[in-house]
Amino acid sequence: MKLAEFDYDLPEELIAQMPADRRENSRLMVLDRAAQTIEHKYFYDIAGLLDDTLLVLNDTKVIPARLFAKKETGAQIEIFLLKEVEPHKWQALIKPSKRVAVGMVLKVSGELSVRPLENLDDRWIVELLYNGNIYEVLQRAGTIPLPPYIKNYDNTHRYQTVYAKNQGSVAAPTAGLHFTPEILKKFDTAYITLNVGLGTFRPVKCDNILDHKMDEETFEIPVAAADAINQARVQGKKITAVGTTTVRTLESVFVRHGQIKPCTGASELFIYPGYEFKVVDRLITNFHLPKSTLLMLVSAIAGKDFAFRAYEEAIANKYRFYSYGDCMLIK
Repeated sequence: MKLAEFDYDLPEELIAQMPADRRENSRLMVLDRAAQTIEHKYFYDIAGLLDDTLLVLNDTKVIPARLFAKKETGAQIEIFLLKEVEPHKWQALIKPSKRVAVGMVLKVSGELSVRPLENLDDRWIVELLYNGNIYEVLQRAGTIPLPPYIKNYDNTHRYQTVYAKNQGSVAAPTAGLHFTPEILKKFDTAYITLNVGLGTFRPVKCDNILDHKMDEETFEIPVAAADAINQARVQGKKITAVGTTTVRTLESVFVRHGQIKPCTGASELFIYPGYEFKVVDRLITNFHLPKSTLLMLVSAIAGKDFAFRAYEEAIANKYRFYSYGDCMLIK
């Protein structure tokens, strides 16, 4: 399966730089797979479009993983924390990497410094020097990392779902950004956690997508969520995943255990056309970058031809794309 099959051209003006004025005012494209029809709605219509369903959402919280540090010379260095590998040690991106050496101390603030320990080609292992709780320190010393295609940093508070709870992601599960507390009250819900890493959004580089390897991302399915999902499936309810991160968590657990069970682990499941879904029946998701694993997942659940027809219609109707953009329901 060739990478070029998952490419498309997007006018730059359709890349959303700001969220909708209200979360629920985003546009919603509805894909009916059985009828092969496309409807145009708004997200505030979502409750009327989903009946007899359990919504499963990813309650991860984006951490202020973007740090601006200074060398002893005063030169500024940007550090992007990716994930904690052990206490005080993190994977990170450093820019400009060539100006950093193992062992030097980069000062972020009066309470946080970073010491590079090992260069692993495109990323580093760094030691964070601080006292207390790292997430509290990052709240004071760091900033929320928006995707590079978003140039406006005025609305970083909107780059977080209203139900965000468990800290650990460096990117938001963006399908959830459209929900309000009022809309959530209209559904039966279950919450899982997958800490979103940078790899989720990186374009695939291999000409043959089967050569691509997903980055590992940690997840947790609590007892309450596992019970709710299993009960819903027994009752014949549809499982509606909010976001591709939720899909990968549920499908990873089922592939590994043959059922949904309370557990923690790491997902590196790559879902592309031809994959047979074991748990997820429906998907709420944003519009994704060309050549991305997210677009491949959407093509797997919607059908590649139908998914790309929907993207063409979204462009023609000037939908807003990517993290702050509009969304689709695949049912």
